[in-house]
Amino acid sequence: MKAAWSRLIAFGFRLLYNELAWLYDAVSWVVSRGLWRRWQQTALAYVPPGARVLEVGFGPGHLLVDLAGAGHRPVGLDISPAMLRLARRRLRGQQPGAALCRGKAQHLPFAGEAFDAVILTFPTPFVYDPLWLANLWRVLRAPQEDRPGGRLVVVHVATFAGNGPLDRFLEWLFQITGQRAHPTNQAGHSLSLRPLLAAQGFRAWRETVPVEGTEVHLILAEKVATGD
Repeated sequence: MKAAWSRLIAFGFRLLYNELAWLYDAVSWVVSRGLWRRWQQTALAYVPPGARVLEVGFGPGHLLVDLAGAGHRPVGLDISPAMLRLARRRLRGQQPGAALCRGKAQHLPFAGEAFDAVILTFPTPFVYDPLWLANLWRVLRAPQEDRPGGRLVVVHVATFAGNGPLDRFLEWLFQITGQRAHPTNQAGHSLSLRPLLAAQGFRAWRETVPVEGTEVHLILAEKVATGD
């Protein structure tokens, strides 16, 4: 029964990111009490000024617009053709805009040290994939004497701090759809992103940002010099 439920949830998410992508904004608004965009935007405070920044899994492209408006030079990568179309439509006429491409996070089609920052918001379990972590390390710039290394910003999860019926219902909804579950490896052990980032050579830490009765939990990491 649990396996069948997991397959059903995965199918629903696949539809939301593809055939039903036009519903993504409405669904996100409902399940977040209208705070989804503000949850996303917590990432902006942690991006270095004027950064060449890659957003992986950009969805409908809202954060790319925010990044460009904040003076950054954004590039977006997503696997979904439907999301690519929505983001292109949203960015049309934006000056400055953002470069978009379709691809997988585990095979980033960019040169080494191409970015000052990489952003992900509410990512799927690919973030625990060693191949993705190796690609992340490759495309972030190395530290120099006058500046730190490239930064990863992950808006990891948002939780409802209130105890009202709506907050309890939404927490339950996130629970039953697997959004609160800890992923496991093949041996059945729980995975944690910070140790994986540290093993790849990053300095990683957590931040929590309050947003209107909710808490947004971020994971941040910086590329450090070999041997630091």
